[in-house]
Amino acid sequence: MVMNGESAGSGDGTGTGAGGGQDSDRRTPGGQGSDGPAPGGRVPGGQDPGGRGPGRVRGRPPGPVGLRERKKQLTYQAVSDAAVALFLERGFDKVSVAEVAAAADISKPTLFRYFPAKEDLVLHRFADHEDESARVVAARPAGESPLDALHRHFLDGLNRRDPVTGLCDAPEVLAFLSLLYGTPALVARLHAYQGRSEAALADALGGGLPERLAAGQIVAVLRILALDNWRRIDGGESADQVHAGAVRAADEAFAQLRTGLEPAPRHG
Repeated sequence: MVMNGESAGSGDGTGTGAGGGQDSDRRTPGGQGSDGPAPGGRVPGGQDPGGRGPGRVRGRPPGPVGLRERKKQLTYQAVSDAAVALFLERGFDKVSVAEVAAAADISKPTLFRYFPAKEDLVLHRFADHEDESARVVAARPAGESPLDALHRHFLDGLNRRDPVTGLCDAPEVLAFLSLLYGTPALVARLHAYQGRSEAALADALGGGLPERLAAGQIVAVLRILALDNWRRIDGGESADQVHAGAVRAADEAFAQLRTGLEPAPRHG
């Protein structure tokens, strides 16, 4: 997948490469590693999705965080905050990585050591959510099916107004999601994150072809539900106004996952 935006493309740390100018370099998602570009990220205003217990399938191991790691996480957050503020003010494509580095008071090569591509300055906030569905499946109570666990978790997210469900009308979250969905380069990069979510969920389900097919369908359903919720709120409705319809849509979507391609009959 080819994506727009600056990335670490040359040995001198300028971010330029043979394929384009300062703002045209890119790196494929595979260059980031399976757990995303940065630890500790989250959508603005979001809540920790939980599930960090023994059932965790992938990602960082639990335990105390050392001073060095804490400083690294603070740097990630500070640089990302500076970048997002500039992107919201002027637009993603009109802000260079050099300007972000200057705003964060670091060098451009240093920035690229934290964020392999310009898009990751925004999307690292989804890093904590890459394996969320896999963790939910792995940590589900005995006797609960994977679909039931994921359905329950999504409904809980709706009730908590978790930004990942799209059902959050906090101004800073709406601004962030408008930036994300309104920028083609960020949408393209988001697909790489979702691909890793799908792979993690498939592993948690068993790893075979049927499980990979199921994971692909589940991740698509979660994405579509969240996008529909955000579109309604972006259109002027409040989260409270959208909530009941979002719950119905989730119930219907998971019913369709259970029954296959034939949608469940509508009532009323």
